[in-house]
Amino acid sequence: MLNNEGQAASVVKILDPVSAANTAAATSGWIDVRDYEGDLVFVQQIGAVTGSIAGKIQDATDSSGTGVADVTGATFTSVSSANNTQKIAVPAGSVRGWIRYLGTVTTGPAITAVSMLARPKIV
Repeated sequence: MLNNEGQAASVVKILDPVSAANTAAATSGWIDVRDYEGDLVFVQQIGAVTGSIAGKIQDATDSSGTGVADVTGATFTSVSSANNTQKIAVPAGSVRGWIRYLGTVTTGPAITAVSMLARPKIV
């Protein structure tokens, strides 16, 4: 990465590895991203999957999900085969402060994990 972006990035756990039998189990809590700048890079890792899972990033104006909406350009390709890793990058300024991962499980279980790489704002 240019300008030591990789060294400057923090790793943020969005969803610990989980065997998700349904969408509720594949949905993270709300994560505060107001202290990050540049790109937010989301990495979705799918292990064994029985049916399929479609992941996306949503944003909101607070930690309780007020005004929840899908983030434009932040939808992963649906996964129906094991051992799939995907990434999505969105500008930190394009989200409203709080994000979450929503994994829609068509038929479970799907082993899922999601993390984010992001550069903290320089204070």
